[in-house]
Amino acid sequence: MDRVSSFDEPLKKLLGGATAKVMAEHLDLHTVGDLLHHYPRRYEERGKLTALADLPLDEHVTVVAQVADARILMFNNGRGKRLEVTLADGSGRLQLVFFGHGVHKPHKELLPGRQAMFAGKVSVFNRKMQLAHPTYQLLDASDADEATEAVDAFAGRLLPIYPACKQLDSWRIAKAVDAVLPSARDAVDPLPASLRDGRGFTPLPEALLKVHRPQTKADVEDARARLKWDEAFVLQVALARRRYADTQLPAVARRPTPDGLLDAFDAKLPFTLTEGQQKVSKEIFDDLATEHPMHRLLQGEVGSGKTMVALRAMLAVVDAGGQAAMLAPTEVLAQQHHRSITEMMGELAEGGMLGGSDRGTKVVLLTGSMGTAARRQALLDLVTGEAGIVIGTHALIEDKVQFHDLGLVVVDEQHRFGVEQRDALRSKGKQPPHLLVMTATPIPRTVAMTVFGDLETSVLDQLPAGRSPIASHVVPAKDKPHFLSRAWERVREEVENGHQAYVVCPRIGDDAEEEKKGRAKKKGPEEDPDKRPPLAVLEIADELRRGALAGLVVEVLHGRMHPDEKDDVMRRFAAGDVHVLVATTVIEVGVNVPNATAMVIMDADRFGVSQLHQLRGRVGRGSAPGLCLLVSEAHEASPARARLSAVAATLDGFELSRIDLEQRREGDVLGQAQSGVRSSLRMLTVIDDEEVIAAAREEAVAVVAADPELEHLPELRTVLAALLDKDREEYLDKG
Repeated sequence: MDRVSSFDEPLKKLLGGATAKVMAEHLDLHTVGDLLHHYPRRYEERGKLTALADLPLDEHVTVVAQVADARILMFNNGRGKRLEVTLADGSGRLQLVFFGHGVHKPHKELLPGRQAMFAGKVSVFNRKMQLAHPTYQLLDASDADEATEAVDAFAGRLLPIYPACKQLDSWRIAKAVDAVLPSARDAVDPLPASLRDGRGFTPLPEALLKVHRPQTKADVEDARARLKWDEAFVLQVALARRRYADTQLPAVARRPTPDGLLDAFDAKLPFTLTEGQQKVSKEIFDDLATEHPMHRLLQGEVGSGKTMVALRAMLAVVDAGGQAAMLAPTEVLAQQHHRSITEMMGELAEGGMLGGSDRGTKVVLLTGSMGTAARRQALLDLVTGEAGIVIGTHALIEDKVQFHDLGLVVVDEQHRFGVEQRDALRSKGKQPPHLLVMTATPIPRTVAMTVFGDLETSVLDQLPAGRSPIASHVVPAKDKPHFLSRAWERVREEVENGHQAYVVCPRIGDDAEEEKKGRAKKKGPEEDPDKRPPLAVLEIADELRRGALAGLVVEVLHGRMHPDEKDDVMRRFAAGDVHVLVATTVIEVGVNVPNATAMVIMDADRFGVSQLHQLRGRVGRGSAPGLCLLVSEAHEASPARARLSAVAATLDGFELSRIDLEQRREGDVLGQAQSGVRSSLRMLTVIDDEEVIAAAREEAVAVVAADPELEHLPELRTVLAALLDKDREEYLDKG
């Protein structure tokens, strides 16, 4: 096993404690293997300047550029000194500033015409981009030993620029990589030899050398092709093994009985299902009819009718003598699903009750805040089988909850559920129940293949007839305060036309601690918008009642309210007694009030793209068109503003999730759903590498079918074991 051990060597043995500590804390790199898999983000060519025009705001960057001019300025009556250096390339200019004692060295070294690498965080001062106190390394010949060494090291070569942090610049990471590079020879190659030779891949040790110290651009291409393939393949093998294991599990086939509950329900529907709903329903019914558990991901835009598809699947299972459970992430949502499902089913939801249908069943709600008597009755209905359908929060998972015969679990908004929770619910069945996972976060196909690779995917991409278009606009509150006043006028106009509105804020604002922190952060009039605490529901509601929306009924809704209070507010809002609801993202999922036509999102730049898209889906649910206003103080050139403009420009959730991914890489698109894998995707970008992922999936399926235990592929087993340490193993269980 020596071959793995040099990769497992802790970095502090080779690099010294201080550097190793920064790498562990800020870059999550702990071993030699971690550092060898910390690939350069890009490469600079000697003599080629970065386009200064394209620098992203608020990010830590490394640029190679030339000094255009440098000057010392005095301020504070000559007591303070500031060095301003201007860098130029063909595309634009960038200012560097150094203060106080930090002025002397750069003043001597950064002379016009010299070339250097600079690293720092891009900020804006007086509407100009700048780097304050950047670290730098000279790249042209000079007396300084370090510069000569730099020239020798980089002469004629591609300069690797590493993902860095404030505490550790790219070139110090490059030096650390030099120290561990000899270990690359010991890399364990996960690819079966036939696959490696068949596809003509560079051997792994060589690929690692080439990616860190390429001589030519062809080296980089070679290395990347190989390393991407490894990531995709190892991950797809893990998923293929999980799918294989699932096909070995037994399950009870559930087929709806003719003239049963499902037919009775379909007969009373006032509309026909969309083509998409019919197609997806067929996929689900085919799965339910098999003897091993269905694992299906149902994704569809907000309002595409997922609940209807899920309900028909639940009715089919009840028809076949089983029970169905629907798991929702919040009480508000569980209550709402319960309400809308019992409304849709009418007398069919009152099985065994007076006036109920003889073909009906009981639909019960189970949440943590229910009274004891109601809860006891619900538990009884489940264990006797009286209730065919139960809707609840994670209260469903508690030990006390017993089912008569659990046949189907529907999980709403999958990425909010931990793996233990889903397993616990699965274990309630006499045999593993079928599983249907729903999400309104559109997931591009490649991501679905990577992140939910052990689920079959169904997509609902048509909106049901009668949904209205939503107009979205960015409101730049800082640059154009009158736009914000106009936004409140628009809300008032909607209410005067008989409609209602949401105002969404990132924070509740009732937390004394939170308040104290916020006050401590405030720093006078020139305060940086990042430093101001996010706007809060309680404060904004007060301001609106007193000011812009005086005279209207303005209520608040947030997660810390008592469940009865929440329910009361939601009921009054649904009934039209409340004009404006000021809320946190508790309304993000599933809240359905067709009369609400306008939404104002405060500090919109503090929400993710898919979250904004979800929130926006709450308006325009009726026949009147929707309006969504994204209020932000972010600077016009910032990535945050670019994100908001993207959301305003399209209503296509799949397009937005692509943008989201491109901007954040694979980051946090699905909450923590793929946290385990995130750390293993270094080179692969799930958006651009669709072909690699699809090909790797095919190869992986073939390998696992031929050798499910990988007995003949010990190297692949070793690498899988490293990938699937405890938490990643759990990530895969989430499927």
